[in-house]
Amino acid sequence: MLGAFTLLLAGCPESSSTTVDDQGARVSSFDWGLPESIPLPREPDDNPMTEEKFQLGRHLFYDSRLSTNGTVSCASCHHQDKAFSDGVARPFGATGEQHSRNSQPLVNVAWAATVTWGNPSLGSIERQILLPLFGDDPVEHGLNEANSEQVLRALQGDPTYASLFLAAFPEQNDPLFGDLAWDNVVKALASFVRGLVSFDSPFDRGELSPAALRGERLFNSERLECFHCHAGYNFSDATVDRLTTVNQLMFHNTGLYNIDGMGGYPEPNTGRHEVTGVPDHMGQFRAPTLRNIALTAPYNHDGSVETLGDVIRNYAAGGRLLTGGATPGDGRMNPYKDGFITSFAISEEEIDEVVEFLESLTDESFVTNPRFSNPWPGTSQETP
Repeated sequence: MLGAFTLLLAGCPESSSTTVDDQGARVSSFDWGLPESIPLPREPDDNPMTEEKFQLGRHLFYDSRLSTNGTVSCASCHHQDKAFSDGVARPFGATGEQHSRNSQPLVNVAWAATVTWGNPSLGSIERQILLPLFGDDPVEHGLNEANSEQVLRALQGDPTYASLFLAAFPEQNDPLFGDLAWDNVVKALASFVRGLVSFDSPFDRGELSPAALRGERLFNSERLECFHCHAGYNFSDATVDRLTTVNQLMFHNTGLYNIDGMGGYPEPNTGRHEVTGVPDHMGQFRAPTLRNIALTAPYNHDGSVETLGDVIRNYAAGGRLLTGGATPGDGRMNPYKDGFITSFAISEEEIDEVVEFLESLTDESFVTNPRFSNPWPGTSQETP
């Protein structure tokens, strides 16, 4: 699509590195609701966070009118009770086309250095949102130059949006009717997604069971090596904030596939390699945050692993061996496999303990908070 999509893409810079004040104090006009131990995330210079944009974005997120046939909203693939994932291996778009990848949970996305499974060039939520809205490979929302005006007219006809857009963009005379209407839609959606914050789990409160404490020790041990890729307050090495001076574009091959005996991953899911074409990038994907991970099964970039226990077993084996199906191969022998993916001995009891630790990262307040819920009265999660 050469029209609105191209113009929007050109107008969405990467997130900036907004700094703290001269005394190092945390500065933001938006109430992030963070504990003092968590640094503020970055905000784009051209889309600073405001409560009004967050609330507009919340309405848009749950609105299925934002699709070609009124059947799909952002919430169709991102359910609050599943930490804004969807519980299926690979979702379907508005036209029935199945996505090649698993829907990532929208948890602390504001701290993510990149915002897709394997694209190192997408470092802002604003740019990423254009893909499900206007992308055609695969079709998700199915918007394009031919139908985008009709979709916009549906929003313009709703008096709820008239007041929400004016509040969110008071500097504009006609924020829902002018040339910047779609730009405003994208900025508001990004503001809502950026504001989905989760730092109130039993782990954060120091309320771990004895089994979870043993699992935490295993998680942080050199035997399991989990902490190398899932480190820090967001349990991901792909984390940035206002105190971070350099973006670390970290991607990892975990030995999930080896379909040709030479390290190949099944098309089109070759990860970072899809974008760069560099052979060594084959099968590299971003390490997602582990916060709320117990709610977001199935796992991995294509949803091909059912349980957390099976994820740990694959790592213990040093990769996944597939002897049947459409993609057989010995991922343990993948030549592009990350150096931290080495086999280790672990008992079933220890696997259960690591899983219990991971379950302690579930933030019940996040998945039940009315602030993040569907604002359209009397409607389902997906359809206003």
